[in-house]
Amino acid sequence: MTSGPSVLIADDHAATRAVVRRAVQDGGFLVCADVADADAAIRAARETRPDVALLDVRMPGGGIRAAEVIGAEQPEVSIVMLTVSADDDDLFSALSAGASGYVLKGQDPATVPQILHLVLSGEAALPRSLVKRFAQEYRARDLRQRLGARLPGGARLTPREWEVLELLNEGLGTAEIGRRLFVAEVTIRTHLLAIMRKLQVDDRAGALRLVRGES
Repeated sequence: MTSGPSVLIADDHAATRAVVRRAVQDGGFLVCADVADADAAIRAARETRPDVALLDVRMPGGGIRAAEVIGAEQPEVSIVMLTVSADDDDLFSALSAGASGYVLKGQDPATVPQILHLVLSGEAALPRSLVKRFAQEYRARDLRQRLGARLPGGARLTPREWEVLELLNEGLGTAEIGRRLFVAEVTIRTHLLAIMRKLQVDDRAGALRLVRGES
C-alpha cells in the first residue's frame, strides 16, 4: 500500500503530539518521527527527510531555531509551526525562518491535514494579519533601500525616524502615528522635524516627494 506524505512532529507536550499524530494519520499522512525538542527535531529531519516538519514554536531548544536549521539543510521540506496563540511576532519570526504555515493549538484537529496539504501544494497557510504585516515589512524595506541611497550628506535616520517616515508615507497624520507607536503626538512632531532636517527639505510634503522619487 502506498503511504502518504511524511510528517515530522515536534512538541514538548506528549498529549499535543498524540492529538496531532492522530489527526495527520487520519488525514492520510505518515508520521515519520515524533519528538519533544528542537535538537531532536533537527536530528530526526536529517534521518527521515520528511515532506513536512510540524514544529512547536515554544518547545525546548526553540522551534524557530529548528525551522531555520531544517529549512537551510533541506529547503524542500515544508515547515509548519505549532503555536498556542496567533502572536504576530512569533509567526513573523517563524515565516522569516522559512515556515509556510501554522497550526493553532486548540483548533479543530481535523483542519491540520488540510493545512499540511495546502503547504505541500505550494500555498501559504497564514492568518490575514500576518499577510498584512509581511506586505508592510516589504514596503518598508523597499522604502529604506530606495531612500537610503539618496540621503544627502551621509545622513542617517534612526530606527524610530524610519518608522515615523514609513507611517507618514502610508498616509497617517501625526496623531495617528503617535497612537500607532504608543507615543505622544508632540514626540512625533519632534521626529518629523529631525527627519526633515536630515533630508534637507522644508516640510513633510518635501519629505514625501523625496520618499516617492518625485521631483
